[in-house]
Order: sequence, then C-alpha cells, then structure tokens
Amino acid sequence: MDLAGQILILTGTPGSGKTTTAKALAREPGSPKVHLHADDFWHFIKHGAIAPYLPESAGQNRIVIDVLARAAEGYVSGGYFVVVDGIVGPWFLPAFTALTVPLHYIVLRPPLDLAIRRCRERGGDALSDPGPITELHRQLSTLGELERHALRAEDWSREQMLRKVIAAVESGAFRLQP
Repeated sequence: MDLAGQILILTGTPGSGKTTTAKALAREPGSPKVHLHADDFWHFIKHGAIAPYLPESAGQNRIVIDVLARAAEGYVSGGYFVVVDGIVGPWFLPAFTALTVPLHYIVLRPPLDLAIRRCRERGGDALSDPGPITELHRQLSTLGELERHALRAEDWSREQMLRKVIAAVESGAFRLQP
C-alpha cells in the first residue's frame, strides 16, 4: 500500500473498531506510515480539560482538531501516509479540508448495540456510558452529502475490517474532494 503524502481520517463511534484497524493499517507494508490517535491529543491537556463529548467543550475541541490536522500535515510533508484515528465528525472536517493534501474520510458505522458492547468489554478508563456512545452514534448516523463515506462495521474479525478499509481507501471512493 503506497499512499505516501496522503491522510486517512478513520472515524466512527466508540467501539467501531477504528483504533484497532488504524494500528493494523499503520503496520501494513508499503509507504512509511504514521498513526495519530486523536484521543492522545485530548489527553495532552493536563489541566482544564473538558470531556470532548460535552457541549461546553466546543472551543477546546476546535483547538485540538486544528493541532491534530497540523500534525498530520507535518508528517505528510515528510512523505508519510497518515492514519488519523478518532471521532472526527463532519463538523471537524474544515481543519483537514483546508490542507492541500489528498484526504480520505471513512466513517465506520457499527450497529449501536455492538458499539456499546465493545466499549463495555474494554474496561479501564474507556468510555462505556451508553448515553454519550448513543449520542455520538446518532451524530454519525446521518452524514448528509458525506453519506457515501460510511462503511458498515459489522462484527467482523480484525483482519476482515482491515481488508475492507484498505479496499475502501484503494478504491478512491472515500476521498474528499478539495
């Protein structure tokens, strides 16, 4: 897979398989790759952080996404294929579409019950509250003109999901038009 100089935004609800798939994709042969886990960029805020799913976090979230987009652009300029993994809804896309690089956008869309189950099975400090998961699922279930960027994410194996994402990227059908 040679996609140097391009960005893939792999998004979806919590529990959709985006991080697992992004990690596997970044290890695939071909061009050098970088995996940017968006959650890390929120966790860089050590004092004054607001949970990103709360309405009052809008300003913070715009800053985090802007920094994430600029980081992705930096790696792309060095010849890397960048996989951005996180909840990057259409409302955050302007930070990325302002970049002058090829950009792919895939929204993994699992059934809600599967997403909630996966989140609960994770344990630790992972989001497991069905309320925010349900709301994020709702927000990513209606993409309007971006609906063609949705990829059903059933209860597939990790390998099946990886192969479906690779096929989607290679098809060019999930590219955002400048």
